[in-house]
Amino acid sequence: MSLTGALSSAVSALNAQSQAISIVSDNIANASTTGYKTVTASFESLLSSAASTSAYSSGGVAVSARYNISEQGLLASSSSDTAMAIDGNGFFVVTDETGTTYYTRNGDATIDDSDGYLSVNGYYLMGWATDQDGNVTGGETAATLTKIDTASLQSVATATTTETIKANLPADAEVGDEFTTTMDVYDSLGTASNVTVTWTKTAENEWSATFSDATLASDSSVTSGTVTGSINLVFNGDGTLASTDPSPATISITGWTTGAADSTITMSLGTADTASGLTQYSSDSDDPDVELKSIDQDGVAYGSLTGVSITDGGNVTASYSNGETYVIYKVAVATFANADGLTTMSGGVYQQSTTSGTATLHESGLGGAGTIYGSKIESSTADTTEEFSTMITAQQAYSAAAQVVSTVSDMYDTLMSAVR
Repeated sequence: MSLTGALSSAVSALNAQSQAISIVSDNIANASTTGYKTVTASFESLLSSAASTSAYSSGGVAVSARYNISEQGLLASSSSDTAMAIDGNGFFVVTDETGTTYYTRNGDATIDDSDGYLSVNGYYLMGWATDQDGNVTGGETAATLTKIDTASLQSVATATTTETIKANLPADAEVGDEFTTTMDVYDSLGTASNVTVTWTKTAENEWSATFSDATLASDSSVTSGTVTGSINLVFNGDGTLASTDPSPATISITGWTTGAADSTITMSLGTADTASGLTQYSSDSDDPDVELKSIDQDGVAYGSLTGVSITDGGNVTASYSNGETYVIYKVAVATFANADGLTTMSGGVYQQSTTSGTATLHESGLGGAGTIYGSKIESSTADTTEEFSTMITAQQAYSAAAQVVSTVSDMYDTLMSAVR
């Protein structure tokens, strides 16, 4: 019957538009939620049977929610050192207390004061451990993903393993002349000491380097380690280094009074037949001396953790009181064949589904993954102006459908009166 169909169609419209209003309400409520993706009401017409020119059978409307998960939000600056955002495809990987994996676009990470882990809305942020140069160790797989623990490296100290010396030994020195320079060394506990190098001209184009015992940098009167080893140097007629004995040139420091492990230090004095390190040229002076250009070593003094930040590329960087900075983790980016097919959960997280496909893990900017930017957050994709426009349209449609219900009711009353 036409009146019944009209009533049914109007009721379906009331239901559909009320759901549309609910979706708009959620979008407006989350207009300031970091990483929020809007939901759109998708309408579909219904027919109860095949229509014809002589008889029309109304069916109404059905509504479904379309989740715009892959929609890109604007990136906004953040004052937080641990905030980050993805520009492009992909999601951050997070887990809950039970180890269940979720995915999110919310990169407003904070450090949990109780255990030092990076977290997003109560979920642990996942990444790969790296060496100090930022290279992932163990492979970029799901099996090697781990919770990012900023307290894992509270302090650093590295023993000196290489001393790189660039200097000119005066060719116009007399045989038997001695000159001294000082180099810094660090033991495995990060304690600084000094070692004096004595350069002695032993013959034409030949020198020796001997080394004093190590003394504390903080108190030169205290011997901190026993140094063994000496180096014989031969120079070419053009002033370049010809050879060292031993080759490679090394010294050892044992018996550290600090309790540190024994040290073996390679003396990097330059490449043979080049002027890249040690040279022997005339000083053109009445009082020849060693011209020291630089002495560099690779040891690191003890330093305690002073801060953690996430930089571009998803590098979790730790800063220390000795001025050193190291990359300790790299944030993983997960991509999906159909990101809009993910299952939406509370808290701005998503779960993998059969529709979305399985996650593929990448480093920032690789393999089709978006690029991670530090000190940024992704804004909500909800546009309040657009949502208000949608809300007005839904309100008008709802009012019109309610008027249809009222009209059909009056028509029923007229029909019943005629029957009586």
